[in-house]
Amino acid sequence: MSRDNTGFLDRLRGATNRHDLDALVDCFTPGYRNETPAHPGRGFDGTAQVRSNWGRIFDFVPDIQATILRQAADGDDVWSEWEMSGTRLDGTTHLMRGVIVFTLDGDRAVSARFYLEPVDETPSTVDQAVATQVHESAP
Repeated sequence: MSRDNTGFLDRLRGATNRHDLDALVDCFTPGYRNETPAHPGRGFDGTAQVRSNWGRIFDFVPDIQATILRQAADGDDVWSEWEMSGTRLDGTTHLMRGVIVFTLDGDRAVSARFYLEPVDETPSTVDQAVATQVHESAP
């Protein structure tokens, strides 16, 4: 991974873990585009929405911490696997895991394909999950 790409991820993770909203927003270009392929209606443009989202997260998960589990780069594209954890104000666990694929312009993200999801800790099997996905009746 190139030094610049590693620097971007380190800067983003550091801003997240310090709960530094200004530094976090500065990791993105003004025209930033966030795509959420698994939830197309959740996509957005611009750093105003980044600020709004993360301001709410910092308010409601005051101890949130981010870990980058894996990372790889292909030109301006940076693939990163994340885990974000903390405790919400209501005392429940906040745990998200997944992949974010960033496209960079220098040391800032111009876009991302966002696959970070809340961890589903319900005790179900793969067979039950597939049955739910295909709307299969229980045998």
